[in-house]
Amino acid sequence: MNNNELQSLISSWFPNPEANKVSEVIEVSETEEGSEGKVKVQESINPSLLEFTEEGSQFLNISVKPEHLHQLMSQLKTNSETNFDYLFCLSGVDWGEELGVVYHLESTTHRHIVVVKVKTKDRETPILDTIYDIWTTAEFHEREVFDFFGIKFNNHPNLKRLFLTEDWEGYPLRKDYVDEANMVIK
Repeated sequence: MNNNELQSLISSWFPNPEANKVSEVIEVSETEEGSEGKVKVQESINPSLLEFTEEGSQFLNISVKPEHLHQLMSQLKTNSETNFDYLFCLSGVDWGEELGVVYHLESTTHRHIVVVKVKTKDRETPILDTIYDIWTTAEFHEREVFDFFGIKFNNHPNLKRLFLTEDWEGYPLRKDYVDEANMVIK
C-alpha cells in the first residue's frame, strides 16, 4: 500500500462533520499586471479530522488532535489493511508554543511506515492518552517523555521519573528550561 492509499484509508476513519457544510467564501486581494481587484475564493474544508503531509520524507506524516490519538493508534494497529504492529520510536518534542509526541510505526507484515504527531498547547499541564495498552514498549518511552518534557499520559501504569531524581525541578528538554548551576557556557 503506498502513501496515497494509506492516507485515503486512514482519513476515512475520521471524517470531518464540517466537510458536508458549504465551505466559506473568502475575498483575496490579487494583483495582475497593473490591475488590482478582489477575487472570491472558496476555502476548502479538510474532509478528515486528521492532517496528512510527507514533509519531504518518504513516510506519510499524520497529525492528530489529542482527543483522537488513542482511537487512531488503536485502529492503525488492529486494522488488517494497516497492521502497524511495531512502535519503533516515540519522542517528546517542544515546538515552542506547543509540546507533543512523535510516534514512528511500522507494519512488519505490509512493510509500510507512518509518523504520527500529536500536539498540545497546554504547557502548564500537558496531558495525552497513553498508548501503552496498544504497544507495551511505549511504557518506558512515555516515562522518558514525562521525565524530560513533563507530558503526563492518562492511564499509564507506572508514570514516574525514569532518569532524573524525584526531587529534580523542571523538564530539561523544554526550550524554556533554565538551570544556572548545570549550564555549560563556552
